[in-house]
Amino acid sequence: MDGSLYFSTGANTRKAKNLTHNPQCVITVATHDFDIVVEGRATRVTDPALVARIAKMYQAQGWPATASDDGVSLTTEYSAPSAGPPPYMVYEVTPETVFALGTTEPYGATSFRF
Repeated sequence: MDGSLYFSTGANTRKAKNLTHNPQCVITVATHDFDIVVEGRATRVTDPALVARIAKMYQAQGWPATASDDGVSLTTEYSAPSAGPPPYMVYEVTPETVFALGTTEPYGATSFRF
């Protein structure tokens, strides 16, 4: 959304605990023709207006998340079991390096540093 990457996780998950100690992270996306690896830094989103916009983005994609009463996290009736119970904290990832790895002919790889 707006050129940024966002994800959410429960406050007591291993992911959230790891990010508290070290905000460096990796996001991966697999497609048929190539895989993408984004290395960057995750920052917790605490702006209620941005959290509300992210909730609307999730809703448009089929996940019925809403901003929590405090406005700084998400809540919903269901999520992935690995996300734990709500509320879900939202993180923004600032990309530092992106790799693309070809998975079909002609294969190959490339990278880009921001």
